Amino acid sequence: MNPEFFTFNIPNFLQGIFPATITIYWYGFLIALGAIAAIAHTAYQSKKQFQLKFEDVNSLFLLLLIASIVGGKVFYLFEDPSYYLSHLGELFTGRGFVFYGSFLFTIPVMLVFFKVHKLPVLGMLDIMGITTCIVHIFGRLGCFMAGCCHGKPYDGPLSVIFTDTHSLANPLNTELHPTQLYSATMIGIILIILLRIKQRQVFSGQIFMSYLILYATGRAIIEIFRGDISRGFIIDGYVSHSQFISLFLIIGAIGIYYKLYQNSQKSLND
Repeated sequence: MNPEFFTFNIPNFLQGIFPATITIYWYGFLIALGAIAAIAHTAYQSKKQFQLKFEDVNSLFLLLLIASIVGGKVFYLFEDPSYYLSHLGELFTGRGFVFYGSFLFTIPVMLVFFKVHKLPVLGMLDIMGITTCIVHIFGRLGCFMAGCCHGKPYDGPLSVIFTDTHSLANPLNTELHPTQLYSATMIGIILIILLRIKQRQVFSGQIFMSYLILYATGRAIIEIFRGDISRGFIIDGYVSHSQFISLFLIIGAIGIYYKLYQNSQKSLND
């Protein structure tokens, strides 16, 4: 897989302003496509259900973009604090984001935004659960093209080999688990399940809590096959940071799911 999508030359009269050549990378291209699809879904559903204006959706996504960048970098710092605190420049490159960091930082931003705009929090979170799946699928495909988030060595029928020297996969020219594709497939299945839940939804918040439970469970399993050890481990190297976070998300989401379900049943019986 070649991380570079395509490169084009800049006309001579513009080369004093722009570089002579510009390279478009698969990761950024796919993330952009995912963001467009996510904004379109959020705009349509939020207007349909809660009359949210398109310009407000744009404001929301701008805030989420800022929060996701900050959160992704903060959690990336936590993977190896001593190294990154002495190499701060490494944090300000296009590489090095942690999904859980981005995701967890966006949640309070969403909650405040929904409160300020007097939107039903649980209903909007349900929309954002599906939105997150959409953009995340594109993101994992971008990871596959870039070679990041790669798997452990594996010589089975599903193995992939990264050969491009610009790839972030390590080692190159070695059969690896395609963990990026495992993740994209898992998120696609979760998206289908969430859409099915939406058709039979019992209470507000059910879709978002289901997303948290399903994704955290799947992520904890896929972590077993990940080969990028730089993401950090705890408990003597047996449990990764993401598995540790997943455990808390599963427990918390199940508890909230159960509480919301109880409240919905109580409302029906009153």
